[in-house]
Amino acid sequence: MPRSSKKARRLVADGRTYLWTVRHVLDAGGCRKTLTLHTHPSGTGGLLRFVFDEGPGRYVSGFTTGSGEVGAVAAGALNLHEPGTVRVLLDTAIARGWDPQERREAKVDGWTFLEAAVAARG
Repeated sequence: MPRSSKKARRLVADGRTYLWTVRHVLDAGGCRKTLTLHTHPSGTGGLLRFVFDEGPGRYVSGFTTGSGEVGAVAAGALNLHEPGTVRVLLDTAIARGWDPQERREAKVDGWTFLEAAVAARG
């Protein structure tokens, strides 16, 4: 069983420390998973949010189906509670231009990272 998604977990990548959380939201628009990473200690860099909204051909695990999984038909699935998944998403975001040293918030569509992350997790 994964740790509580409400408690920030620690990830060290390339000499920089990040804290990360996974949140699930259910509203009139459907389900959403958000993976949030921020540099630690706070104030030393940026904040990055990967947002996964459910939609046609895409699913977001919920309260009745488990925790942490997001997936798309023909693209595969990821478990956002796995540190390896978080690391792959972080590395992909950096490769696409996100700078962890910039003190700003970046919100990205997580689905645009799914295929690359699934392939990297192999």
